[in-house]
Amino acid sequence: MDLGIRGRRALVTAASKGLGRGCAAALAEAGVDLVINARGAEALAATAADLRARYSVAVTAVAGDITDAGARSEVLAAAGPADILVTNAGGPPPGLWSDWTRDDFIRALDGNMLTPIALMQAMLPGMIARGWGRVVNITSQSVKAPIPQLGLSNAARAGLTGFVGGTARQVAPHGVTINNLLPGIHATDRAVSLDGPVAKAQGITLEQAAAQRAAGIPARRYGTVEEFGAMCAFLCSRHAGYIVGQNILLDGGAMNSTL
Repeated sequence: MDLGIRGRRALVTAASKGLGRGCAAALAEAGVDLVINARGAEALAATAADLRARYSVAVTAVAGDITDAGARSEVLAAAGPADILVTNAGGPPPGLWSDWTRDDFIRALDGNMLTPIALMQAMLPGMIARGWGRVVNITSQSVKAPIPQLGLSNAARAGLTGFVGGTARQVAPHGVTINNLLPGIHATDRAVSLDGPVAKAQGITLEQAAAQRAAGIPARRYGTVEEFGAMCAFLCSRHAGYIVGQNILLDGGAMNSTL
């Protein structure tokens, strides 16, 4: 399918690996020029070089912590009048509710709520003026089914979801859509960070912990970054203009709900 976005420009954050890289790759395959960001300069540069070589699109890499106002300004300056924004950030660490401090919550909010909002506030006016834009926020299945040990993520991502719910309806008349992608467990470093404590607590291998988790998913496997990226690219396409303010699960059927 021709996604109809060849020649457009996208900003993708946390794009050096995992789900962010999957989204960047799918957009590049559709002919979209990219500005990609992540904290690790070396991994980001390698990703940029790979995407340029594979898809013959322009890729600008801007390393830095996107939650820092100065770094964010550099990224936005490089992005310029981008048509597509994909926000992504690593999730806060798991833990116990009684151990988290105010500072823990502020860090979670900065990474998973306030920074995506700041990026949208910076880029939406230009999209509205040009009459076309796409925003996809990578959040988590936890906004629909909170995960007990991920309370920091539950809280921050729920806040972002609430912001998008109202804002998406305000910008839709201008040809701009905002939607959220809610990943379940995917084969990324995040899965390793979640399976590691389980393996340690139960005295099993990481592979056994992953197999144990996968057994509870109807698809009986973890998701791939490629299929996640393909969904992201579709939401950014010309075919998705009637999808507004939605929270789309990609979890292999793990959440059992009719709504």
